Amino acid sequence: MGTSLSDDGAVYRVSDQLALVLTTDFFTPIVDDPYDFGRIAAANALSDVYAMGGDPFAALNLVGFPRDNLPISVLQQILAGGATVCDDAGVTIVGGHTVDDQEPKYGLAVTGRVDPDRIFSNDGAKPGDVIVLTKPIGTGILSTAIKAGIAEKDHVDVAVGWMTQLNSGAALAMHKCDIDCCTDVTGFGLIGHALNIARASEVTIRFNLSSIPILPGVTRYIDSGHIPSGSERNLESVSRFVHWDEHCNAASRLLLTDAQTSGGLLIAANEGLQSKLLEFLETEGITGAQIIGRVCERGPYPVIVCDD
Repeated sequence: MGTSLSDDGAVYRVSDQLALVLTTDFFTPIVDDPYDFGRIAAANALSDVYAMGGDPFAALNLVGFPRDNLPISVLQQILAGGATVCDDAGVTIVGGHTVDDQEPKYGLAVTGRVDPDRIFSNDGAKPGDVIVLTKPIGTGILSTAIKAGIAEKDHVDVAVGWMTQLNSGAALAMHKCDIDCCTDVTGFGLIGHALNIARASEVTIRFNLSSIPILPGVTRYIDSGHIPSGSERNLESVSRFVHWDEHCNAASRLLLTDAQTSGGLLIAANEGLQSKLLEFLETEGITGAQIIGRVCERGPYPVIVCDD
């Protein structure tokens, strides 16, 4: 598979029964605790494989670290966090590479396996499908509040819980239901990743604003001006492709384009499967999944945000 569909990972077909899913991701700390940072970064990197319907099995550590400015124990905690998540996912860390850098960076290069006939791509959404989101949004805004020193501990704990939750259970549920399309919600925000699906599938995605789950405290941090620059860039780049109804104020628009880290999966599934999909997701421990919109015939705008 090539790059034309803006899919989450690269797919290399080995045989009629096997394809490899290849992806990589790494970033600077978004939380203060090194161990949690390692866990979040690893879960985030593995997510792309799950979004493609794959099963990750091997990974390489990617590390930038200021060895002269931070104790080596910080790096050890970061790597331990990543190893914990990989162990939980059944992924073997087979090596890695470290460079001296002014600011810590961590992530993984991941290899997964997938049946070539069961790949979830961006181009499969069909009119009439429901849109399901498996995690609440707002991690970019919350991480900005953390850096500013104003985030409440309870809010941070909830966000870390979501960001370290693997999307493996969601992937298993999707295969049980044979869904039509999937992507994960990360740096381009909910709207940006939905646009990739709408364009590749030649449809319009209609979101119900009041149905979209939000992390606790996020609205307050928006009101206090703690907006990531990446989220503002996302909003600027996608707005001309989105029809915002009158209920979608400036704060809502920023939230829907907020750059996420280790976000949930955005799934398009046949309407007749919605009950089974939500049931299977809950069985796999995905308790926050919600139907947040529908797929429509392609109209003037690839994405519509309304409140009905």
